[in-house]
Amino acid sequence: MKSVVEPFVVRPACVSSIVVVVLLLCVTCAGRAAVPVRIPLWEEGAPGTPATRPEDEPALYLTRPAADSVATSTAVVVCPGGGYGHLSLEKEGSRIAEWLNSFGVTAFVLRYRHHGTGHSHPVPMQDGQRAVRTVRTRASESGVDPAKIGVLGFSAGGHLASTLGTHFDAGDPMAVDPVERASSRPDFLILCYPVISLTAETAHRGSRDNLLGKEPEEALARSLSSELQVTRETPPTFLFHTDADGGVPAENSVAFYLALRRAGVPAELHIYRSGGHGVGLARDIPGTRDWPNRCREWMQAGSLLEPSVH
Repeated sequence: MKSVVEPFVVRPACVSSIVVVVLLLCVTCAGRAAVPVRIPLWEEGAPGTPATRPEDEPALYLTRPAADSVATSTAVVVCPGGGYGHLSLEKEGSRIAEWLNSFGVTAFVLRYRHHGTGHSHPVPMQDGQRAVRTVRTRASESGVDPAKIGVLGFSAGGHLASTLGTHFDAGDPMAVDPVERASSRPDFLILCYPVISLTAETAHRGSRDNLLGKEPEEALARSLSSELQVTRETPPTFLFHTDADGGVPAENSVAFYLALRRAGVPAELHIYRSGGHGVGLARDIPGTRDWPNRCREWMQAGSLLEPSVH
């Protein structure tokens, strides 16, 4: 599989195939973040209707742990939010990758297709599943453990992450494409003020409309209401929300947490008092700014931050 390096911005995906990845994978300049490595999800163009424009091709942006951190074998696919209408690629993407890298976690920021690129369900889910399969397939060359691949999502990206945790398969062993042979199940979830329900009174209407249209079939909306799809196979989950979130009410996280408890899935939920919707790392919000520390401790307790043996 090819990888192409480009700055972490939205640009046309038609770029040269010059192989410089091996060099850049090992480069971390002192005082500066490493240049992300762009990994197309589909080398010959993404499938789906309508056809995807070159500038909208879905991709992963790989960044490795900081030079002064102890690298782990854990990887996280980061799903930025944006109501399924756009992507918050900096606040809920590159900044999150930087944070993960700072304590040894390899990050893959996902640029997935959405309503703003002319795509609706099931395309975002397909991109997310393909992302997990891609990271798992490339685990050895990326220096990560294929059994320690998580998905972290914000807002609508949190809905996508929870969808990946409730709609997955073991892969197709007969597939010609080796990526499709890999499992799409995440090993853990980190959900940050996520959209969860598409049917409850607290559902985020904008995300639902962008994903499913104005009048979706009830069965489809229920199938993508993640609190209704939890099973014992749903991955262990960390959730955080704020009580002041008027965009996506905290009931979304509460509902998913309670569903996880009923299914016997390990879970941790934090609801902070301050901060509206879209706080990101919340570095300037007293109380809420502690969520990254709590999340890191949760990962530590789950044996996800042990030093890599590679």
